[in-house]
Amino acid sequence: MKNQKKEEGFAAELTVRTAGNEPYDILIRESFADLPAALEGLGCEGRRICIVTDSNVTPLYLEEIRGLAAPCCAHTETHIFEAGEEHKTLDAIRGLYAKLIEAGFDRRDFLIALGGGVIGDMTGFAAATFLRGIRFIQIPTTLLAQIDSSIGGKTGVDFDQYKNMVGAFHQPSLVYTNVSTLKTLSDEQFASGMGESLKHGLIRDAAFYEWTLDHMGEIEERETQTLLELVSRNCQIKRYIVEKDPLEKGDRALLNFGHTLGHALEKCLNFRMLHGECVAIGFVAAAYISWQRGLIEEEEFYEIRDMNVGFGLPISFDGVSSEEIVKAAARDKKMDAGKVKFILLKKLGKACIDTTVTEQEMLEALRLLNADERE
Repeated sequence: MKNQKKEEGFAAELTVRTAGNEPYDILIRESFADLPAALEGLGCEGRRICIVTDSNVTPLYLEEIRGLAAPCCAHTETHIFEAGEEHKTLDAIRGLYAKLIEAGFDRRDFLIALGGGVIGDMTGFAAATFLRGIRFIQIPTTLLAQIDSSIGGKTGVDFDQYKNMVGAFHQPSLVYTNVSTLKTLSDEQFASGMGESLKHGLIRDAAFYEWTLDHMGEIEERETQTLLELVSRNCQIKRYIVEKDPLEKGDRALLNFGHTLGHALEKCLNFRMLHGECVAIGFVAAAYISWQRGLIEEEEFYEIRDMNVGFGLPISFDGVSSEEIVKAAARDKKMDAGKVKFILLKKLGKACIDTTVTEQEMLEALRLLNADERE
């Protein structure tokens, strides 16, 4: 499969190639009809498959996926986690390890991550660490997972409320995306994914960002063809960045636009706001600092802020002090030699890594968005 340029729009199939790893395909479909052929293409015949999902996704898709997978392999198992970020822990992973050991899984068998970003991260971490690494397949069912977390091999679990503090890089063998699953998402979950989508356009592709704004109505209506293009163009951006920097030693850090303060806000609120909502707050704050530094224009900052509203994303928060968020950001895993690694916009569609953002700049940006502290 040939790589598609980011300007080409919809591509139903993409291949991700990273140094030192087997290439894997991202298949973007309207249904699960092609899943059996995709599994057979991976060599699942005669192997065990464990489908890992959560309590929210189980009634929606588990039996359908098990029914499609069963004829393609020797045996299927299922493992169901309780839904929610609060269950993304090492203790929860222990139960999956036990299931795999008892079922006799070996290094040639497969895990399937069926669900959103939390399930993808947990399943990928289990796959990376069980028997020092077995294969896994991503079947993402949320917008955030389809366009971001399922691609690139980042896996992990939280530790004492510190997000993704324990993890590993472990590439999937396949990402199978069915955009029809997006039609079962709540408005809040769909909006959370749009936070990551807007982020991608802002850091890498201004034309895609403008396309997103121009198709706001179709996106919010979740029209199938628009969803196919939305997911595809996001995947092309994510694919380009992770191929260039698979282990986040350089440009891949640009994907953390909005995450420095977003992760800190998420932690301080004990995950009461969704990940994409916190990222949206974080990138509005980062855009404000970019404006104050003269990197983007005032009207560009206000457009970034106001477009959040159109996609159901927040532009304010409450219930936590700005000082607490800044302190939490200083304990984030993205620190670089004791300095906060911050992502700023140089212009729409182009971002940069900066380690000179001060606590005062972060506080000023957060206070603008903190409903408890605004004057």
